Amino acid sequence: MELFIDVILDAGIDTLKLLPFLFLTYLAMEYLESHTGEHTAQMLTRTRNAGPLIGGLLGMIPQCGFSSAASSLYSGGIITAGTLIAVFLSTSDEMLPILLSGNAPIPDILRILGLKVVFGIIFGFIVDVLLRFLRPKNPERHIHDLCEHDHCHCEEGSMLYSTLNHTLQVALFILIVNLVLGFLVEAIGMNRLITGFQSYPVLSIFITALIGLIPNCASSVAITTLYLQGVLSFGSMMAGLLACAGIGLVVLFRNNRRQRVNLAILGTLYVISVICGIFCNVIF
Repeated sequence: MELFIDVILDAGIDTLKLLPFLFLTYLAMEYLESHTGEHTAQMLTRTRNAGPLIGGLLGMIPQCGFSSAASSLYSGGIITAGTLIAVFLSTSDEMLPILLSGNAPIPDILRILGLKVVFGIIFGFIVDVLLRFLRPKNPERHIHDLCEHDHCHCEEGSMLYSTLNHTLQVALFILIVNLVLGFLVEAIGMNRLITGFQSYPVLSIFITALIGLIPNCASSVAITTLYLQGVLSFGSMMAGLLACAGIGLVVLFRNNRRQRVNLAILGTLYVISVICGIFCNVIF
């Protein structure tokens, strides 16, 4: 019974922490949809070219709310896929507090943060360039598409009502996912799951990156803790933490109706994380 209550409380607290980010993100999107003219829209389109740089730097801030905000902005057509990838790769989730509480050397912390940002920026630009080359005529997406997906009838109500509607719908979805993942993590044991794969060192990078995709803070906590304990190599730890996009993946699959694109983003995030993990194992 105590375990049951703990999972519910953790899921509730994690969801509540995201509410300000979700609300402000949707409020900004509603404002852009209602008040921006053609000149402002063109300006936003031009600044999209620098999106991976901005996204990589913002993702470094230890708040999973940025990844959820980026997913909403991408679903509304405001940022590019490369910017979204940059945010996902650089997002630190619970990594930084665990490193600090574990008395990790400051140079090591700066190296990990720096690598996540650099990898995020580089691969974010690569993704955008490749998409322009492979699909020069991407179909345009608008914030209004997100409203149609949520059936919120934004045009019939106020901006505040629409913002609250989007926020509560997504928050409820996140709460449900957090509850399901919380019970699974408690039933399996994240530490036991990761340490069990140490018998296969060649596959550890691939496995840790796969675990990092689990949209729950437990994955980043476990990966960082096991690295501090010497269980995971630097490359395995980097692969797992690069794949840790926090709750951003949940919001992406909830908001973006193009599920094939969502799966492609998920696969791209995994492949990049594995490549960077192998690179770190070789170099460091």
